[in-house]
Amino acid sequence: MNKSSREVLTFEGGIHPSGDGKTLSSGSPIAVAPLLSKYQVVISENAGKPPKPVVKAGDLVKKYQLIAAADGFVSANLHAPTSGKVTGIVEVPGSMGIPVPAIEIEADGQDEAGETFPPIDWRNAAPADLLARIAAAGLVGMGGAAFPTHVKLSPPPEKKIDTLIFNGAECEPYLTADHRLMLEAPEQVLEGAAISGRILGVSNIYVGIEENKADAIEILGRRASEYGVKIAVLKVQYPQGSEKQLINAITGRKVPAGGLPMDAGCVVQNVGTAAATADAVVRGLPLVERVVTVTGEVVKKPGNWKLRIGTPVIRAIEFAGGVTEEPGKLILGGPMMGFAQKSFDVPVCKNTSGILLLPVSEALNYDPVGCIRCGRCVQGCPMHLTPCLLASAIEGERFDLAAQNHVMDCLECGSCAYVCPAHRPLVQHMRRAKAEIRKRKK
Repeated sequence: MNKSSREVLTFEGGIHPSGDGKTLSSGSPIAVAPLLSKYQVVISENAGKPPKPVVKAGDLVKKYQLIAAADGFVSANLHAPTSGKVTGIVEVPGSMGIPVPAIEIEADGQDEAGETFPPIDWRNAAPADLLARIAAAGLVGMGGAAFPTHVKLSPPPEKKIDTLIFNGAECEPYLTADHRLMLEAPEQVLEGAAISGRILGVSNIYVGIEENKADAIEILGRRASEYGVKIAVLKVQYPQGSEKQLINAITGRKVPAGGLPMDAGCVVQNVGTAAATADAVVRGLPLVERVVTVTGEVVKKPGNWKLRIGTPVIRAIEFAGGVTEEPGKLILGGPMMGFAQKSFDVPVCKNTSGILLLPVSEALNYDPVGCIRCGRCVQGCPMHLTPCLLASAIEGERFDLAAQNHVMDCLECGSCAYVCPAHRPLVQHMRRAKAEIRKRKK
């Protein structure tokens, strides 16, 4: 379905959070963070199997050097963010609340680059060569899922892909990293999108952008046709950037229950991944840094920073001037789908899109009461589920009933919890049920 770039597209359901906090950082150009004396690069930064370290304590490394090799197909290479000495594999706070292993590098201050990949003329290169480069560069989905990019661009032969969509919606409140990237590196985004389209062999390539980012729509629109890319203008609606909602809004198709985007003939990537693809193919650079929004009402200078992987969150906050008062909550990602942290020492990873500090007044703990059957969660659910009934089944340990009512299709977007006047922990219920169902299947 060929949609006009002037038509505003959307999906059924969803919400629009009030006071989305984007103005705190949307006007701040991307700043390059200064070199640190130490980086702690988390080994498992990708969905799937973690890579295997190929360095040990005492080894000298250069920037871009391979420090952990992919261990299987669904795995991703890891490269050094700077030059220096490996001090060992250490335990650091993980973003999911448990300690994780990381390769610690003591920087030598020279930031000396090692050997990079030779540039590829992607317009004339074989798709297999482009795919191999993406795998070698350690690319993962940078919107949050961290799924290895080369895997996503390798659909099974029986899945006929005809449409490639890049998510530039950035519908999460507070986050503006993708917005700034589209404004400041539009050609990089478009070139990466075209490269991915060549790998998949598709001509329907879209970048979906919410209409509140008119400047990005205009800037990318100027040269999109040169790369065979179309700009799809989206309504400001959360979770507009979710894969299934993007597909529905742009193509009119619906991903079947329990299915994946490829079951609707589509592949969805993030615009940050597109830019990283151009870096890997055209400039020969592995993925060792990314743009991160550091923001919140208690941050002195909210903005967008190009941070190297392995940067401790506390240092990123220092780059933004520190805080004006004691924060009530630290979140990696946005307030809707991000994860609250218990340590400021957690390192930045390839999928860290935002560092959000909420004031105490915005981080209140509510006491839930019984469901009042108002139906707001049903109206807001973008997957057309019945969160109120699912939650009741889960509270009663009826995980079989939750499975029958498609709890596994829940996006965990938080729309239901956001609109619930009873302040019920609906997302936590869904996550619990999904974990229990997966455990029982094993």
